[in-house]
Amino acid sequence: MDAALGPPDQMAENEGDLTPMMSQYFELTRRYEDALVLFQVGDFYELFCDAAEAAARICEITLTAREDSTGRYPMAGVPIDNAEPYIDDLLDAGYRVAVADQVQDPDEVTGVVDRAVTRVVTPGTLTEDELLAGDDNNFVAALAADSVARSATGTASGESRESGGFGLALLDVSTGDFYATSLPNAARVRDELGRFAPAELVTGPGVATDRFEDGTFVAEYDDAAFDAERAGETVEAYFGSADALASDAEVAACGALLDYAEYTRGGEDGDRLDYLNHLTRYDPREYLQMDAVALRSLEVFEQRSVHGAEGTALVDVVDETACALGRRTLTDWLRRPLTDTDEIEARHEAVGELLADPLTREELHEHLRDVYDVERLISRVARGRANARDLRALKDTLDVVPEIRGLLADADSEKLRELRANLDDLPEIRDLLSRAIVPDPPQELTEGGVIRDGYDETLDDLRETERSGKQWIDDLEEQERERTGVESLKVGHNAVHGYYIEVTNPNLDAVPENYQRRQTLKNSERFVTPELKEREDDIVRAEQRSQDLEYELFCEVRDRVAEEAERVQATAAAVAAVDALASFATVAASHDYARPEVGGDGIHVEGGRHPVVERTEAGFVPNDTGLTPERRVAVITGPNMSGKSTYMRQVALIVLLAQAGSFVPAGSADLRVVDRIFTRVGASDDIAGGRSTFMVEMTELSSILRAATEDSLVLLDEVGRGTSTTDGLAIARAVTEYVHDELGATTLFATHHHELTADADRLDDALNLHFGATRAEDGVPASETSGGSSCEHREYDGITFQHEVREGPATASYGIEVAQTAGVPETVVERAREFLDAPEPSDEESDPTGASASESEQNGSGDAEDSDLASRLDEIDIAELTPVEALNVLNELKRRT
Repeated sequence: MDAALGPPDQMAENEGDLTPMMSQYFELTRRYEDALVLFQVGDFYELFCDAAEAAARICEITLTAREDSTGRYPMAGVPIDNAEPYIDDLLDAGYRVAVADQVQDPDEVTGVVDRAVTRVVTPGTLTEDELLAGDDNNFVAALAADSVARSATGTASGESRESGGFGLALLDVSTGDFYATSLPNAARVRDELGRFAPAELVTGPGVATDRFEDGTFVAEYDDAAFDAERAGETVEAYFGSADALASDAEVAACGALLDYAEYTRGGEDGDRLDYLNHLTRYDPREYLQMDAVALRSLEVFEQRSVHGAEGTALVDVVDETACALGRRTLTDWLRRPLTDTDEIEARHEAVGELLADPLTREELHEHLRDVYDVERLISRVARGRANARDLRALKDTLDVVPEIRGLLADADSEKLRELRANLDDLPEIRDLLSRAIVPDPPQELTEGGVIRDGYDETLDDLRETERSGKQWIDDLEEQERERTGVESLKVGHNAVHGYYIEVTNPNLDAVPENYQRRQTLKNSERFVTPELKEREDDIVRAEQRSQDLEYELFCEVRDRVAEEAERVQATAAAVAAVDALASFATVAASHDYARPEVGGDGIHVEGGRHPVVERTEAGFVPNDTGLTPERRVAVITGPNMSGKSTYMRQVALIVLLAQAGSFVPAGSADLRVVDRIFTRVGASDDIAGGRSTFMVEMTELSSILRAATEDSLVLLDEVGRGTSTTDGLAIARAVTEYVHDELGATTLFATHHHELTADADRLDDALNLHFGATRAEDGVPASETSGGSSCEHREYDGITFQHEVREGPATASYGIEVAQTAGVPETVVERAREFLDAPEPSDEESDPTGASASESEQNGSGDAEDSDLASRLDEIDIAELTPVEALNVLNELKRRT
């Protein structure tokens, strides 16, 4: 972002010579110094000086110039009617945008027109449909450090609250969704930000923003807004009390976020968000937790791997929702799967009932297609930005609610009965909108034609006056033709001269005496009569008063609807949940998903399938999973391309879907409830952050080993791949032991380190699994055949990958064959085979000094090394070592040997 967007130095020095308009512009740029000010001048938003140059460069618009007594300076503008695409470009470039509109009618003002910032547009506070990216939530977050919040208010305000960590608040300004939570450390903050993916983050004092950015727009804001006492008053002004919040940091985050949202509404002190009716305080432990790494590697919301059609993610294959409300709710359920068994089963029961009744499900879908996005609509109503079409859309949606309620009248499941009870069709609002708003209203509010006839007697009288006057004028043409005998005479109207009687030049001698000349044209004259002028005055007065009254009546109706925002939001939530449940049922019916049993002690799946891959690849091979407390660490070996990573992700996604309330892609499933899903899958680096692929891998591994519990599900894929074979194997073995002995987590560990299979054999609660393959010249599976079901195998240049998981270790990786399949030059492939077939070097060959092992021992080096190792081991305090430190020590000892 450019450092200075105000007046140039020469203009600042001669500020007293600025024109009134430019003085007004620069006063606004000083007041909103952190934003680009779009300054209304007629039908355009203009920018000047450095701001104009920045906008011209970013938006690719013409840079012109303005000249006055202070000099010549750049100017650029965008049309008001099409400003949103340009605002979007400025947001993408990292700017906030302050929109300064004319707040006076130029025709009624002598001199400069007053302008005021009516909204500040930021990535996280968008409300315009043109700027919002689809139906998903668009969150702005605020983060406060508890220590700073407490020190600002002393201990009194925090005596009854917890201390330490951070307070996080999240708000979708477009829908009114508002959440708050406390988090113990920066790592958990990153997890939660990864889960909600806010478009913007507002941080308080004491928060190091570089720890949490990760591509999010970070906003600087007034530190005073994070003061717990001031923030508490703000929260109480909205919700009556801040008692539901658990820490001063939560109070500070919520209050500051409300303050920031008000600031973006414009005005000196901002403007209240009256449609905010609920502040939901939650504990992340109430939901299955997944950090940003897990969400990305499992492709829950965004596809990253090469399989499938572009853009296919988990949310895409389970989304059969009919309306925007349902899509957002389904997304939230995938973002925050449940951990309470009763709540999970309640959703499953509802899905099962809808699955068993396809007729009801299909009728629900048809009615839900007629539901508008009333969450965003009611927020526009409350902000005074809704038009007549918005209100009519609300009425049409409320008309659907009784139909949905009727279809659920005989529901058996507790969840569906609960949702039916929450479906309020607001009959008085439906009646008001039906009586007040025409069925197909115009887009503009100020041009009339919005309010129905019969709604207001005064308006009806004005309209009758206008209609009768126009009818009189329509009849006038025929009357005057008969009176004057001029057949070409006509009565017309234009915006400048009003109504007129036009007579062509050859007929001017027939013009009556009461005609008064109004306008002379080349071939005719235009006249007016006293009666016509009087009628015109009556029509104009009635028309103007009618339009003014219509707008007043519309605003009254809109305000009345705004008073019921909370009821509308409650109904919207119920409709959304019905849509999400029906979507799960539709997917289950179409793709043969099974109802999972939850609450067991393991992960038992028969015929499990990857929900995305099975849709995008023909002949997908189902596989079983059997993980119990006594078989909870599975070491998975097998060739590249055999399906190890797909299988691990498949297990995680089945668990995720089950806890979200969906049925699962399997023949059957009996699943334990997990608290977190961790993934260390795939290779990536962070060049900008100075981290190699291996460093990223170790950082992610460290997070898993520190945070996983015995109730977690951990996926590890090729740990230790980014370093030497010796180091990588040492790390992989140490991690396997640590996961087994210390964490107790259910773990799937895919590896090419075949030495790990021996560890799996000796660890009590571990097992070996493998994926087999067949080499053409062998004619039999390279790994011994046992169990499994018939399936479609896939062949690549003599290697057939079976994609079946079986117990026991694999005997080969077929890396050279995969390299050949990928197109590696044949000479390289053949040379690799020579190296593979070469005998292992002897001790003498492997010792760079040329000394044999026996010679080393005779020289006493073996005894010295043993002594050094013993001394080093004595120095180590195992109880104080962290997992990563243990790996480093192990690596050091390995090098010594």
